[in-house]
Amino acid sequence: MGLEAEESGGIKPEDVIEVLKGHILDGYTFNPVQSITKDHKKYNKNPKLCDKVHCLVSIVPADNLSIMNSKVIDKMRTIRQKATELAIPQVIVLTKVDQTCMMVNEDLRNISRSKKIKEKVQECSNILGNSPNSIYPVKNYHAETTQDDDTDALILMALRDIVNFANDHVEDQLGTDNM
Repeated sequence: MGLEAEESGGIKPEDVIEVLKGHILDGYTFNPVQSITKDHKKYNKNPKLCDKVHCLVSIVPADNLSIMNSKVIDKMRTIRQKATELAIPQVIVLTKVDQTCMMVNEDLRNISRSKKIKEKVQECSNILGNSPNSIYPVKNYHAETTQDDDTDALILMALRDIVNFANDHVEDQLGTDNM
């Protein structure tokens, strides 16, 4: 279940915000009609640091960016704003870049030189509000039968930074808690 419109089964932003804060326990089944309540058995009234989100990662397809549903964009902005208030670092993984730019499709190593990809990163930044340096363009594995070093490198660079952002956030929280 993603952030699609609630009519089609999307998660409510209020529930995602509760996840950010650590209030929703593993095993909770998200309800597109009603948000979790404080008396629900899967509601964590006293979340510890390990229950909370340490980095918000959004996955956005580059080839559908310009036609994203406005309700989904509004949900993402709402969640992003709350993550900002909670000082949670945020990253967007911009997928399907090979389907967006022919030059990148022919050789993934052209990704840093592609004007089309830079435009997509900027468009994503404009739509969702994340800074361009927190948007990671990657190629999806979809029809390949073997791994590709260039595809892996992009994915691993994004993952490395996500882990580092999350680690820095935890260290900041531990420093704040000890004061």
